[in-house]
Amino acid sequence: MMVNFGRNSPAFVAGLLISLLLSARLPGVPNPDFTKGEPLPVKEAPKDWNLGATGLRGWMHTQRRLSTDQARQVYITQVDKGSPADGIFKRGDVLLGVGGQPFRHDPRTEIGKALSAAEAADGKLALTRWRQGGTEEVILQLQNLGPYSPTAPYDCGKSYEILNQSCEALAGRMKEPGYGKQNPIVRSLNALGLLASGNPKYHPLIQREAEWAADYSTESFATWWYGYVTVFLGEYILATGDTSVLPGLRRIAMEAAKGQSMVGSWGHKFANPDGRLPGYGMMNSPGAVLTIGMVLAREAGVKDPEVVKAIERSVTLLRFYSGKGCVPYGDHAPYMKYHEDNGKNGMAAVLFDQLGDAEATRFFTKMSTAAHGRERDTGHTGNFFNITWAMPGVARGGPHATGAWMQEFGAWYFDLARKWDHSFPHQGPPQAKKDSYGNWDATGMYLIAYAMPRKAIRLTGSKPFVLPPFGPKDAAKLIVEGHPDYAEGKFSAFSSWSPIIRERAAEALAKQKDAPVEPFIRLLDSPSLEARQGACTALGHMRERAEPAIPKLLETLKADDLWLRVKATEALAAIGDPAKQNALPVLLKRMAIGPTEEDPRAMEQRYIVAALFHPRTGMLRRSIKGVDRELLLAGIESALQNEDGWTRGNLRTLYEKLSLEELRPIMPAVQRAIRERAPSGIMFDGQIQDAGLELYSRNLIDEGIEMIATHIRTQKPHGSRKRVPKYIEMLKRYGTHAQRAIPLLEKAEYYFEHVEDFPKWAKEEKLAALRKGIREIKALKKTPELVELGL
Repeated sequence: MMVNFGRNSPAFVAGLLISLLLSARLPGVPNPDFTKGEPLPVKEAPKDWNLGATGLRGWMHTQRRLSTDQARQVYITQVDKGSPADGIFKRGDVLLGVGGQPFRHDPRTEIGKALSAAEAADGKLALTRWRQGGTEEVILQLQNLGPYSPTAPYDCGKSYEILNQSCEALAGRMKEPGYGKQNPIVRSLNALGLLASGNPKYHPLIQREAEWAADYSTESFATWWYGYVTVFLGEYILATGDTSVLPGLRRIAMEAAKGQSMVGSWGHKFANPDGRLPGYGMMNSPGAVLTIGMVLAREAGVKDPEVVKAIERSVTLLRFYSGKGCVPYGDHAPYMKYHEDNGKNGMAAVLFDQLGDAEATRFFTKMSTAAHGRERDTGHTGNFFNITWAMPGVARGGPHATGAWMQEFGAWYFDLARKWDHSFPHQGPPQAKKDSYGNWDATGMYLIAYAMPRKAIRLTGSKPFVLPPFGPKDAAKLIVEGHPDYAEGKFSAFSSWSPIIRERAAEALAKQKDAPVEPFIRLLDSPSLEARQGACTALGHMRERAEPAIPKLLETLKADDLWLRVKATEALAAIGDPAKQNALPVLLKRMAIGPTEEDPRAMEQRYIVAALFHPRTGMLRRSIKGVDRELLLAGIESALQNEDGWTRGNLRTLYEKLSLEELRPIMPAVQRAIRERAPSGIMFDGQIQDAGLELYSRNLIDEGIEMIATHIRTQKPHGSRKRVPKYIEMLKRYGTHAQRAIPLLEKAEYYFEHVEDFPKWAKEEKLAALRKGIREIKALKKTPELVELGL
């Protein structure tokens, strides 16, 4: 249906002029005006978007800061045959507005909300179409699905209809030849979506998928695939009672348990035989899902002690972040920028709910609910998992939480993603190119969201949630608190339940050069733990201006709560020199404590080391003059045994600041930190190894010759081609003594050439450097005097 919009309408012309002004180009980011014949920048920015149930896909300008809010035109890239748009739109048409108005702030949200409004009414969607110099308002006829309820997807007719239609469409696609080519995550989520519907007519299909899952095996990125496969199999057995697939679930769960690292984590792959992870080390996204899957497997009948132990170890890692911030990428500090870090808080909410841990479930559910807008729209390598785990995390807070979240973000986002054929392609973040999941079918994860009221599986509440549901006011407040500007100008924000809000309030405070210190000193006496943590955060951001708070912060170092002590430590370190005299003895003594029953992974030690010795921000980064050597060495010796490679690496500059004679008492610990890689934080563990080898070489310590030569072969492969020349230079300092290491170097040469799995070009570069080094060492003439430690 077409209606002449009146291109000369003053309102439309004025709005369009404003829109075009707002869409001014940013350097290097294509933002063409298609009405002037400017081309579609396919090469620079090929990503386009599904435009809801219209049958259209469209391209819009995306800023480098991951936003479409500067776009004011949508170039139509595809029109599906048989869809509502067929015969009304064609490729090359341009959308200039919706609902009779030009795009004003963000075409994605404006189209998404217009879709929701149209489906809530008579199904008529008004779009402003530009074609070959002419502008018209066209009407697309969509389904009348009704509005989302205030508690959607609970008690929601629209959610009910979408679930039924999309399940039927998905079942049809699953019957088609070639469906098995879907990757294991998509396949598992799709099967979970049908299972979550509770409709028995899909059971033959689901059973087929369960049989596939029980036979599934891989060595490539097993942690990622196995996590979702185990979740599906566990849910299947618990929902249907079909234990025929239990042996397959047990096999996969045992592989995962045995592939866990020595500290209880997983990475891109399972751990090496030495218990350390390869590649990037610990990654919580696959690890959290694997843990959920193993918890479900245990409930479904996998009782092996290895699985039980793996769950306990992983839960210890993840629970640390409760009350502190987002579950981060890996074995890192809590992520503090947003209320969500690519779905991991949603995963944690589900995990701790299954474990009956109300405190951790409450925290991660509130974090999930407060995460919307940009915080859901983005994610590391893409936002597939951010959207997947959104509703499962939010739903732990009950119908008012889901309804408030849907009203704020989910409704328009879900409606924009849903195609006219009832499928849900993955949309991805607002960026110029597709993310890592660009061609994935996302239908299953949306079905799980819409199926929450059915309570057919554990993800959707077949086992009652551990939390009482949030009330409507509490749910609405969480949404408001999730807005990025909520904390500005609010002193109450420093007492918030949310560490993200407290951090944002402190960042805003830091910009106020005349902000008073006294209110935050008084806040340190608050009965609220969150308020005291917020006070420490604020004082840390005030830096040297917070000097009057030093006595109270020193008192806070004696607090029972570990995280409060950490925040006080960070505040004192940020204040800097004025705090040194009184703070250092206390902090160094605590640094020497290491693991305890309260803190089995010595996490407090990590933060103390960073506060004191971080190369850019540490209190002692410039000088250790006047620091008690006995306390300092005791702290270093203990921290060199911390299981985190990044923590050990922060100590590396001390090897230059302390003389060999000063270091002698702790040289066994220095040597052990070279020979034994850190169990975790493996991306950074080479820092302390290199610093230790340099210490041995610089001081011509005899034992260093074999240590350096051995390390050339045993070093982690990533980046090794660049490090070999550095190690050769270390050896050359030893003169002719280094020639005794040639057999070890030749052994490394053989290993690199014939054994190590390494890219050919990098292998050749590394071998060339090593062979050159061997020749140079053989030619050495000087024989310096060596130092023997006798260790």
